[in-house]
Amino acid sequence: MHAWLCKNPTGVDALTWTELPTPQPKAGEVLIEIRAASLNFPDLLIVRNKYQIKPPLPFVPGSEYAGVVQAVGAEVTHLKVGQSVACLPGTGGFATHAIAPAALCMPLPAGFPHVDAAAFIMIYATSHHALVDRAQLKAGETVLVLGAAGGVGTSAIQIAKALGARVIAAASTDEKCALCASIGADATVNYGTQDLREAIKRLTNGKGPDVIYDPVGGDLAEPAFRSIAWRGRYLVVGFAAGSIPALPLNLTLLKGASIVGVFWGGFAEKEPQANAAALAELAQWYAQGKIKPVIDRTMPMAELKDAYAYMDSRGVKGKLVMVN
Repeated sequence: MHAWLCKNPTGVDALTWTELPTPQPKAGEVLIEIRAASLNFPDLLIVRNKYQIKPPLPFVPGSEYAGVVQAVGAEVTHLKVGQSVACLPGTGGFATHAIAPAALCMPLPAGFPHVDAAAFIMIYATSHHALVDRAQLKAGETVLVLGAAGGVGTSAIQIAKALGARVIAAASTDEKCALCASIGADATVNYGTQDLREAIKRLTNGKGPDVIYDPVGGDLAEPAFRSIAWRGRYLVVGFAAGSIPALPLNLTLLKGASIVGVFWGGFAEKEPQANAAALAELAQWYAQGKIKPVIDRTMPMAELKDAYAYMDSRGVKGKLVMVN
């Protein structure tokens, strides 16, 4: 097998395409031949030693992938050789093969392409946990999605629409706003050229959004939170802007609002049955055509460094997927 190996997390340039012995699965594990692996924002942080999870060295980055089971270890009963699966173990995806815990593998129904599957679990599970579980979003409510043209942003738009909500998508360019409108957003805001607060006020008739989905952080957080509706829920999903905002807590009092943390990884670990039910619902929604990953482009696995540079440029719309 071959893999992009990170021996020292000093950045993308330190990754090397390395031939390694193909491992065999232990009890509770499976060996997967990787067909596709998506590039997520944490994959950028982890090779720079800036992610909250720091795997032992050396490691193979690539948090999420899909492929075909090549071998199963002892005690694995729900997967079999030849079966297509998607997996999100956190590392291992930028390779030709990987060992994964069987419990973290999602069996793929017929007709679920590997490229879509590799771009599915992280963004849709995060957004489902955020909007359904944490925000308790109801039909008829208004959701503001920041960074709406990215992977989690596009998934949040689709899930919110599946739940019957009105969606305002906020993104940094007109091109990205057009993408958001094409996948169901009811209104868009280009915060690169428009005043975010004024636009929100106009689009909600002064009421503000009931739920704010924020994977961006940075300078957008405070003006967005100042715009939230009474009893609104502000979902802290991530900090793609790079800086963690400091929100004035008196605003929670004045707005009767909640700041709600969204950590899907912790949810999946501590509440596995609830997470499994959520994934099952998401698979059903995919089959029904309610949700579908937005794929910016696919690139050969050999071009991983170019893919990292493209992601770092903030030009990606939806998901970027590497293929073997």
